[in-house]
Amino acid sequence: MAGNGVFAEIIDGDAFKYYSEGEWKKSASGKSVSIINPTTRKTQYKVQACTQEEVNKVMETAKVAQKLWAKTPLWKRAELLHKAAAILKEHKASIAECLVKEIAKPAKDAVTEVVRSGDLVSYCAEEGVRILGQGTYLVSDSFPGNERTKYCLSSKIPLGVVLAIPPFNYPVNLAVSKLAPALIAGNSIVLKPPTQGAVAALHMVHCFHLAGFPKGLISCVTGKGSEIGDFLTMHPGVNCISFTGGDTGIAISKKAGMIPLQMELGGKDACIVLEDADLDLVAANIIKGGFSYSGQRCTAVKVVLVMESVADDLVEKVKAKVAKLKVGPPEEDSDITPVVSESSANFIEGLILDAKQKGATFCQEYKREGNLIWPLFLDHVRPDMRIAWEEPFGPVLPVIRITSIEEGIHHCNASNFGLQGCVFTKDINKALLISDAMETGTVQINSAPARGPDHFPFQGIKDSGIGSQGITNSINMMVKVKSTVINLPSPSYTMG
Repeated sequence: MAGNGVFAEIIDGDAFKYYSEGEWKKSASGKSVSIINPTTRKTQYKVQACTQEEVNKVMETAKVAQKLWAKTPLWKRAELLHKAAAILKEHKASIAECLVKEIAKPAKDAVTEVVRSGDLVSYCAEEGVRILGQGTYLVSDSFPGNERTKYCLSSKIPLGVVLAIPPFNYPVNLAVSKLAPALIAGNSIVLKPPTQGAVAALHMVHCFHLAGFPKGLISCVTGKGSEIGDFLTMHPGVNCISFTGGDTGIAISKKAGMIPLQMELGGKDACIVLEDADLDLVAANIIKGGFSYSGQRCTAVKVVLVMESVADDLVEKVKAKVAKLKVGPPEEDSDITPVVSESSANFIEGLILDAKQKGATFCQEYKREGNLIWPLFLDHVRPDMRIAWEEPFGPVLPVIRITSIEEGIHHCNASNFGLQGCVFTKDINKALLISDAMETGTVQINSAPARGPDHFPFQGIKDSGIGSQGITNSINMMVKVKSTVINLPSPSYTMG
């Protein structure tokens, strides 16, 4: 159970501690932040409300620890990451329990997230040794007008202190996807977990603590965004920010200054369905892509753009599958569980009511109990409806009927988002042409959008993000190039 066994030291009374200087501590504020269980809508956990002074202390120790860590051999960094990965997977049940209670993630999916996270950490350790163990060697006479008098040796060195801010929906996996690349690259990490998901993240951090990482190298601060959010992101001690979330990331990017940013900010992922598509395959992927974890995924299918000639058939197939989805609490491995908060449920409801008022066809009756919203498939959605453009982050999916490929591409590209998209067709030539035309970071052909496998590149454009993720890209995002140039005297030639 959460806070028991090897995790007993991370809790004091009814509040979980924060992590600094290799120790679990209570905040001097004497205050805590409550975490509401989305299913019961009652307080499940409490975490420390850290102060700005405590953030300053964390930054100071992170800077000192990073200097020493950068001198640690790559093989040793990798060894500790492998150890942390094993501990993480060993305690998957305790961490998964937190995910079930904090964010209403179905129990089976919660365990999968923890195991996947351990695999990511191990893969990152191996990939980091390969990438960072290489440098480049250049000679000057390959550029016109130069003699061979300069030799350039370049390598990749750490950035310094990385601030990692993961989202509520994957508070473990999207935390380690930032921690592991930063650590193998020689950086220190300051983690600010989301409020919903903070306890799962604290358990994950304790696994790294048990692995034996140096004191001060990894820190985890909890608290209210209104008190320490801007203070963290604008802190002069931060050398890189890796953020996954929503509109907050846009505000962060405007305030952060001249430091590297790795941002993934959500999407309105379009699913374009052509006349020749396998509709059974499409329907299965719409269910998986649109309704898994109640649609609370940045890569969820958010709008279906289907050719009018096959729309009726597709809608009937999806309706039949929606009717089979299990709705209920996450402990029972339900397909549709409560969304993360009452405010999220209210926002989703606002989109649904707007669509109803403007004439969308409801393929199911709208039903809500607290934070639990039954899955809803909306047909005959028009561009003047909010649901056509806004990201619901819930179990509601709009269908827009189109009469041409160009119409589908136009709707996709008119969005301010550009994370992922997908196209279903048996014509690979059309698929590739549509992929080229879609303004998104990734296009899936004949499958729903997805992040992963975790070593695949993952990026968005427009309001969906800055930079690229995926293990290799994340490692390269968290280093900079350092060059050393050896200068020799000009050569003197003698004719023999």
